[in-house]
Amino acid sequence: MNRKFLLTALSLLLIGGMAQAQKSWTLQECLDYALANNIQLQQKRITAASNHEDVLQSRSALFPSVSFSTNQNASWRPFAETTINLTNGSMTTSQNDVSYNGSYGINANWTVWNGNRNTNAIKQNKLSEQMAQLDVEQQANTIQEQIAQLYVQILYETEAVRVCEEIIKASELQRDRAQTMVDVGSLARVDLVQLEAQVSQDRYSLAQAQSQLANYKLQLKQLLEIHDDEPFEVAVPDVLDEKVLSLIPDEQAVYNAALENRPEIQSSRLSIESSELAISSARAGYMPTVSLNAGIGTSNSSGQKTDFFEQVKTNMSNSIGVTVSVPLFDNLQARTNIRKAKYSLHSNELALQEQQKKLYSTVEQYWLNATTSQQQFIYARANVKSMQESYDLVSEQFNLGLKNIVELTTGKNNLLQAQQQLLQTKYTALLNEALLNFYAGESIQL
Repeated sequence: MNRKFLLTALSLLLIGGMAQAQKSWTLQECLDYALANNIQLQQKRITAASNHEDVLQSRSALFPSVSFSTNQNASWRPFAETTINLTNGSMTTSQNDVSYNGSYGINANWTVWNGNRNTNAIKQNKLSEQMAQLDVEQQANTIQEQIAQLYVQILYETEAVRVCEEIIKASELQRDRAQTMVDVGSLARVDLVQLEAQVSQDRYSLAQAQSQLANYKLQLKQLLEIHDDEPFEVAVPDVLDEKVLSLIPDEQAVYNAALENRPEIQSSRLSIESSELAISSARAGYMPTVSLNAGIGTSNSSGQKTDFFEQVKTNMSNSIGVTVSVPLFDNLQARTNIRKAKYSLHSNELALQEQQKKLYSTVEQYWLNATTSQQQFIYARANVKSMQESYDLVSEQFNLGLKNIVELTTGKNNLLQAQQQLLQTKYTALLNEALLNFYAGESIQL
């Protein structure tokens, strides 16, 4: 009984291990894994966290700064003369070779007003933090687009491999049939040799497709930061024709939505706001700065009759003051800063226009590709059906000796080309439709 139980447990473990090893990654699993593990994305998150610390630091500049300082000095006078002191009728002598003194102070400084440079610095750092977070989102979008493109390429190459395998089976059947015909003397041996060469060519095409498939899988693994030697398989969903021919979003509607939700556009707008704040901060260079300062200090020294604590109490002093700094001539530094800030503002405005132009071009290209691919898919589907019927007819006539090897090969090549065109238009339409929806603010789905 125990032995039977152990065998059952072992079998379950082996089955579980095989199931885990044969895991097939869906598109959503690839996206989730990349967003959690991609190194470039993690670096962007670290930068955003660092910018948040800048915000906290700039806020603290609104409060006074307080510091404690102390100074301890010791002196040695090896050639000091003897000192005679007369106190209450008694005479004492002393020779102070070593003496020491110390000072202690607590100082505070508070910038009351400096032309709003501190408040503008807080606003700029907040904008920098937001832009850093938008960089995270932009990097995440880029990764998702790259994954979607590689995933679709893998799906395409997977079906291309399947088509090549079917072609090889058909070629081998034709070759075997030709061998029989050669044996009975109804077909020349040269035709058989051509069919054998065609089988070899089809196998080469299969190997090429398999190599492309492996290469795309490797690229996807690297993008996901998976570096082990475990087999990497992608789940191949059933893509119905209705999905390929689904309604394409309106080009202008996608662009308008992208203007509102794409992080690169939002980041460019925030750069303009930051430049405007930089101009205000630069203009503060013409304005006076007002600050308050206060301090409390004391000291002690050797050679005194009173003890340490009494000296500290007796020597304690307090101070408070106001400092007003008015710039008169700063070697054109304020003027230069203002002009450079204005140049930066103009540059960021142009950068926003460039981003908007690039975004429209991208959306327009995706829309055009999706529209064209849908139309081509319809024609390619009809072409495959026609070429399949033609090839079946030529094959049947070849078996009856009514068609030669050239006509058979031509029919098969036409069928293969039609099938490849169908796959290409199918997945091109699917990918571009998914990316259009993604730019419109939806998640990537195939």
